[in-house]
Amino acid sequence: MRTAANLSSGEKAKIIKIDTENPSARRILEYGFTPGQEIELLSKSYFNDPLAFAIRGTIIAMRKREAESIIVA
Repeated sequence: MRTAANLSSGEKAKIIKIDTENPSARRILEYGFTPGQEIELLSKSYFNDPLAFAIRGTIIAMRKREAESIIVA
C-alpha cells in the first residue's frame, strides 16, 4: 500500500482510505483528509517530519507517522 508519507515533493495523489487503527485517524478525517480527495505533498522538512500537504485549498502539516495512515493511489 502506498501512503501519503511516500509521496515526493510536488506529487499529487487521490486518497483511497484512512487507516482507522491509527490513534490520530479521527483528527485526520476532521482536517478534511477523506476518501476521494486529491492531496499534494508541498514539502518535507529535515528528516521528513513533519510533512506539508495541500488539500481543499489549505495547507496542513502533520507528522510522518500520521501521514502513513493515509492510503493513496
